[in-house]
Amino acid sequence: MNTKVLVVLSLFVAMGLALHGIIPPFFSGMKPDMMLTMMFLGILLFPNIRNVFLLGTVTGVLSGLTTSFPGGLLPNVIDKFVTAFVFYLLVIVIKKFAASTAGAGILTAVGTLISGTVFLTAALFIVGLPGGAGFMALFIAVVLPTVALNTIAMVFIYPIVQTILKRSNIAFE
Repeated sequence: MNTKVLVVLSLFVAMGLALHGIIPPFFSGMKPDMMLTMMFLGILLFPNIRNVFLLGTVTGVLSGLTTSFPGGLLPNVIDKFVTAFVFYLLVIVIKKFAASTAGAGILTAVGTLISGTVFLTAALFIVGLPGGAGFMALFIAVVLPTVALNTIAMVFIYPIVQTILKRSNIAFE
């Protein structure tokens, strides 16, 4: 594994963790997951199975440890790991489209929908949903706004990071 790539991925995770920590909860202790945006960014820029495994695992654990969702550690780990690999498969299948800013935005929206669905399903079966809130209520109140937020963030961040990495001597894999 390339050390430069590992450092960049670590920075993405750290930025995602910082964003995750400062965003306030929306509804029933749930907050938009900006760590997803950074995980997706790492997968888009360095689509390698080892990177995906690393990003999914580390992002899941850190997101779970810092979540405000009651009992959210295990659902976060499951969610990020599954989402990372599904997102990776989508990137591989539509590689040329994924390289564009619009493609990255659309993939981020789809990935965030997948993540929210997996998280809420895992939480429902493992710890239950807080405050008697139903799956659909949490999906509408938290997941859909998170889809919009993450997509907008990716559309702005992706071309900037692409330009920075092209100007540096960090090799794309």
